[in-house]
Amino acid sequence: MKQVKPIFLPKIKTNKNKTVAVSGHRNLSYGINKDIVEKTFLSLIERGFDTFLVGMAIGFDTLCFNILSELRNKYDIKIIACIPCLDQSLKFSESSKTEYTEMLKISDDKVLISLNYTKNCMLDRNVYMVNNSSVLVAYIRENKGGTYFTVNYAKNENKEIIFV
Repeated sequence: MKQVKPIFLPKIKTNKNKTVAVSGHRNLSYGINKDIVEKTFLSLIERGFDTFLVGMAIGFDTLCFNILSELRNKYDIKIIACIPCLDQSLKFSESSKTEYTEMLKISDDKVLISLNYTKNCMLDRNVYMVNNSSVLVAYIRENKGGTYFTVNYAKNENKEIIFV
């Protein structure tokens, strides 16, 4: 298991056995069914999972955050924003920056991996999320990129992986 030492850890205590990480492509044009993602989260909540680690990227992460935020109105769950670097949203569009800022405000807690962007900060964020969860919900349609790495890392760590 690769170790990642975040700059800033969450204040709330989490239980890895009740924690889910999410990873998926930024590009959702491959087709994604929001209802399936929501039903997946509901099933996990019914199984006792109460903490969700979200990488805060555009695309799948944002979709998951929004679904989980809605579910949080009905269920006692927590969303932890896993931030790879302080300037993660630097290249986001203005509307995505606004949404990102709002998501950070309403997250239950935050983890910061690196103060500055590095070539590995995104992968280190993903490793942190896998290491601190027992289930990975993955939206993967390509055998390359960060999600591909994360799914393979989760497989190597014997994590349960749910593909949506």
